Amino acid sequence: MAEKESSEHPEVALSLPFTGLWLARNSPARRIPSHGTDLFGERYAIDFVGVDERRRTADRRDWRTFLATEPADRFFAYDRPILAPADGTVVEVHDGEIDHAGRRSQLALVPYALGQAARVRQGVRAVAGNYLVIALPGGAFVALVHLRSGSLRVTVGEAVTAGQHVATCGNSGNSTEPHLHIQVMETRDLSVARGLPMAFRHFRERPRGAKQFRTREYGVPAEGAVVEPLPLPGAHSTS
Repeated sequence: MAEKESSEHPEVALSLPFTGLWLARNSPARRIPSHGTDLFGERYAIDFVGVDERRRTADRRDWRTFLATEPADRFFAYDRPILAPADGTVVEVHDGEIDHAGRRSQLALVPYALGQAARVRQGVRAVAGNYLVIALPGGAFVALVHLRSGSLRVTVGEAVTAGQHVATCGNSGNSTEPHLHIQVMETRDLSVARGLPMAFRHFRERPRGAKQFRTREYGVPAEGAVVEPLPLPGAHSTS
């Protein structure tokens, strides 16, 4: 169960909301605000991109990688199960936003970047895409963002348990390749939310440049680290 930790650990404690290997990007361990803004409750948010053992985010590179957009389903994160990071109650669900093509090409990223301000003006749906918000027992709210269209498996008012399969990873909203964006907030409304710090329990981490994983019982993944959750004592997943 997630809870607001003691004064020694003031962050909201969560489990990593997936299985397998994921790369941490825009980590609050690197800077705060982690995404360069306090808008939409993003002050302490972190992005996770699905990878393989070689830290690759997709299964191939071809002419599209360098000159155009790419199908979302060539990226490892796409359609991977997303799990509830804590026990709680679903209080917001939004679905129906399209999953975009992936963009690794600088040529494809230029027009996308030029549209950033317009997406912000359009509001939460254009930025977050498909998302859900879970109310935690301690009074905070956790948002899971950029989910795959049609993949949400929970409804408003439903109680969820940590490790429960709630959706799959997509590329909706303000996203250039499939990934999961997670953040903790003091209100359920992303349009006015203030971000709160969070940390994760019991995972292994391979920092950028390291050859070996290390086990971390509690903390925030480093920028560029590959992480994988470890089972919590007595914990089990529900599908």
